[in-house]
Amino acid sequence: MKTIYKYLGVAALALSLNSCGDDFLEVTSPTQPSSDEYFSTKDHVEEAVVAAYDPLHWTDWGCGEYAPYILLADIMADDLWVGGSDANDNQNWHLMANYSATPLKVVTSLWVEAFSGVKRCNDVLQYIEAGIEDATEADIANWQAQVYVLRAFYANWLWKFYGNVPYFEKNLTSPYIAEQMSADELYGHMVGDIEKALELKVLPFRAADDKAGRVTTAMAYMLYAEIVMYQRDAARYSTALKYMKEIIDSPEYDLVDDYTTIFKEAGEWSKESIYEINYISENAVRDWGAPLVAGGTVLPTLISPNNWPSGADGHNGGWGFCPVRKETYERYSADDTRRDATCWNVGATGIEYNKRYQDFGFFLEKYAAQADGNAGQKASGELNYNNNWRIYRYSEALLNAAELIVATGGNAGEAKGYLNDVRSRAGLRTQLEPTLDNIIEERHLEFVGEGKRYWDLIRTDKAAKVLVPDEYGYRTNTWSENKKYLPIPQSEIDRSQGTLTQNPY
Repeated sequence: MKTIYKYLGVAALALSLNSCGDDFLEVTSPTQPSSDEYFSTKDHVEEAVVAAYDPLHWTDWGCGEYAPYILLADIMADDLWVGGSDANDNQNWHLMANYSATPLKVVTSLWVEAFSGVKRCNDVLQYIEAGIEDATEADIANWQAQVYVLRAFYANWLWKFYGNVPYFEKNLTSPYIAEQMSADELYGHMVGDIEKALELKVLPFRAADDKAGRVTTAMAYMLYAEIVMYQRDAARYSTALKYMKEIIDSPEYDLVDDYTTIFKEAGEWSKESIYEINYISENAVRDWGAPLVAGGTVLPTLISPNNWPSGADGHNGGWGFCPVRKETYERYSADDTRRDATCWNVGATGIEYNKRYQDFGFFLEKYAAQADGNAGQKASGELNYNNNWRIYRYSEALLNAAELIVATGGNAGEAKGYLNDVRSRAGLRTQLEPTLDNIIEERHLEFVGEGKRYWDLIRTDKAAKVLVPDEYGYRTNTWSENKKYLPIPQSEIDRSQGTLTQNPY
């Protein structure tokens, strides 16, 4: 069963921040309760908790910009091109992919959406602090744990993409200026939030089917390991490894037998799924004039071939963004089941379509528009595909554990087993030794299109060697340490009244 925690009550929606605008006017109604009065009961606080999940769904299309954060990372790596009609189509993506973004030409909506999530998490904590009439201690602890983890999840977007950002754990008042933190300081806040959530010991290890999409202990463990490993915080590696082993040893999670099923609708919330961002097409009403309402995702439309005949080869068409590099397809061995489950070889079909910029005949099968993928939608079909985004999978827990064992000098045989469990599921018989290079390359093959590769290259000091000019003339710059963070959007610099320092880029 798929459940999306984004259907807000009218009151909750009306009292939420207009997240894509600048209007912070506070209007007191003579007849309606204030937000503090409204959010003083259990049912209404639950609405606010639901609202805190809502920005998870916005990054593909919201606030006037396409910014699906899982693919924004991948276009800066070495598996996908940007595509589109030419280098001016989604120009900020092309500049980011070439490490030449500017404060005026960079993704800005991700910044707004992340801070909207942070703000909504803070709302819940504020309402709890003020007192809830009919809530038990268990209710309060559960709400706190959820929004602590969610706040760290949103902050992770800001931390990885922008680095040194203003941050706040209590919502701002006029003039709405927060102190800019260093990336290291923000890391401390994220770890602190996850630790506080886990200390409450109220989150389920896996959500019940009718709660799929809610934060869980296993999801918090994966987020903890992700940020600790990216920070290269060796002092916390043993804790991260302990968390990974808890997931591995739990009967709640395991590898699915067939990799090719993972990204199909029937594969949503399988035993391998630790966390997904839910989208649904049935009765979806997401529309161009209302991109933040409940519904599906535009991601399949973005990344599918242009003018593809409807239903041909089991797929619908799209706009031709994020074509897969030919070199990515060729990196897989022919007997690796991940190859065709990852790379849709449209060139081999013989079907005619409009071949666009940087198109070598391969597209990302994991999220490609399926022929019936937007069935039952009630608004704009291109915006309402029924594809959950896979954020954390059991295979990542295995590979995290293998890498952490290597980093901490643990049992090499155990690490080898975890690494080769992932390879065996892909149909590969050759056993590899658990070296860092082997583990990172296995992550490369396992997670194409899942927003992992770019960050892996940075945290393992491989980025400057791998992310170099290509033979086609598309990427002409080499990644360097001062490209680690995107420029802070100029609009945010202007609003900061001189309090924000721009990233070097």
